[in-house]
Amino acid sequence: MILVNNPAVWGNAYAPLQHAFWHGLTPTDFIYPFFVFIMGVSAYFSLFRRSHEDRKAAVWHVVRRSLLIFLVGAFLNLVSAVAYGRLDSWETFRIMGVLQGLALAYLLGALLMIGTGFRRLVAIAAGLLAVYWAVLLLGNGFELSPDNIIAVIDSALLGSGHLYVEHLADGSSVAFEPEGLLSTVPRVAQVLLGAAVGKILYEKDDAAERLNAILLLGTVLTVCGFLIQYGCPLNKKIWSPSFALVTSGFASLMTGLMYWIIDVRGKKGWTGFFRVFGVNPLFLYVLAWILSVIVNMNMGGDSYWTVKGWFYGTCIDPFFADASGSLVYSLIFVLLVWVAGYLLDRRKIYIKL
Repeated sequence: MILVNNPAVWGNAYAPLQHAFWHGLTPTDFIYPFFVFIMGVSAYFSLFRRSHEDRKAAVWHVVRRSLLIFLVGAFLNLVSAVAYGRLDSWETFRIMGVLQGLALAYLLGALLMIGTGFRRLVAIAAGLLAVYWAVLLLGNGFELSPDNIIAVIDSALLGSGHLYVEHLADGSSVAFEPEGLLSTVPRVAQVLLGAAVGKILYEKDDAAERLNAILLLGTVLTVCGFLIQYGCPLNKKIWSPSFALVTSGFASLMTGLMYWIIDVRGKKGWTGFFRVFGVNPLFLYVLAWILSVIVNMNMGGDSYWTVKGWFYGTCIDPFFADASGSLVYSLIFVLLVWVAGYLLDRRKIYIKL
């Protein structure tokens, strides 16, 4: 996510490192749903025993953590708005975002897990996706317009001034929130699908049984997602049911692959670089956001100058052009954040909510 969020020039990155504008699917579109899915996996491990020991304490833990994550996301929006001079008034402050979407999905998904005793997770997820699909069909949900049911609900509950603005090819714009309230429903379903994989890992003792069950679930989800795309296009911004199924399927397959390589085969040496991000994920995401704001801020007053523009123009652009230069800049940015995470990990400093 840090890599794709920090190109040298927006729109100048390689196609796989950009989101699909509306219908479609790119490798970048898998990143956020993978976060949602693995959150469900980890939530099962975190909450199963906790909820059986003290259900009220487990519920309070979920509510508190969700609220804190939401507030951190809102704070990052505020930092960007102030730094870039976009906060003309609170009427135009964007409320939702990536962390806010994760917070709501975790809140509702975790409460459903606790309330149902962690049973029938896949069936509940399927029911949520079916209902959401019906709402999209009845509410112009596959069109990017103010009449889209997602935009209608978000505008009514949040206010159109608080939504993300999509700029169209004809020069017009639409207030449409990709992390909207209604589209939280399929993300909740994805949390439950992740929890189903967590349940497999937690309850099955035999490694082969674990692996077979995870891969079977991943295959079924992926095939179902691709099959229904003909009546339900793959679309990240509305988090269509086909998108939720395909990305959950791939996430399950990836989890199975990593389980086989790391736990079954014992090949762990290559994971060190990635572990640094895994032990402090929220802090490093926040750090990357703030660092990105700093290097993109105008430091030159009337003569526009940014640290990012200077660094790219001086150190990268003379050697790498266009998309390749953008990728080099993104990789350097990721490495800089990694160094901060590495220093924290060496000192065994782990920042959690």
